[in-house]
Amino acid sequence: MAITNYGELKSAIGDFLNRSDLTSVIPTFIDFAEAEVNRYLRVRQMVTRAEAVIDSRLSAVPSDFLEAKDLVIVTGTPVTPLQFVTQQEMGQIRNTEVTAAGKPKYFSVIGDQFEYCPTPDGNYSLEMAYYAKITPLTSDSDTNWLLTDYPDLYLYTSLTHSAPYLKDDERTTVWSSLATKAKEELLARDQSASYTGSTPKIRIRSFG
Repeated sequence: MAITNYGELKSAIGDFLNRSDLTSVIPTFIDFAEAEVNRYLRVRQMVTRAEAVIDSRLSAVPSDFLEAKDLVIVTGTPVTPLQFVTQQEMGQIRNTEVTAAGKPKYFSVIGDQFEYCPTPDGNYSLEMAYYAKITPLTSDSDTNWLLTDYPDLYLYTSLTHSAPYLKDDERTTVWSSLATKAKEELLARDQSASYTGSTPKIRIRSFG
């Protein structure tokens, strides 16, 4: 059974559950699977680059942001990689080390915003690499890299989220085991690719 898009994934879930009355809730199982994957998965296929101009202490993170890899100020020479600090460390730096505006050296994440320190004293061009959420499936023809490369992970993770609705389906342990196996294979493959120097395709976008 080929699973190449959202419509085929929904059909496969119904077939595996041997139920024809779940059309309205199967998309919810898939939504939950995507949310779960976004919480634990950080692999090269998720790395995206973005560009922005910052001129204030705070700026919005990209809408699909999960976790930062690198933030670099490219205005001026040399370029300045920003150091990540926690919010507690940011407060200490502002109180003891940095008291005036200038070229940012540090960044933190607070809610859905980046915080920079020092506060920019002008316009600075920022380039960032970050882990992005997988593109959600919404239309029957939709697909994404995860469904293309690991349809089994998508399928079995979605099936595990059917259990609460079906009131502890006895097959839950099977779905969970298969989902875990697919996840481990994905992570092992990603680690192997990292050692062999495989380079993912990276999208460039603007944000802020």
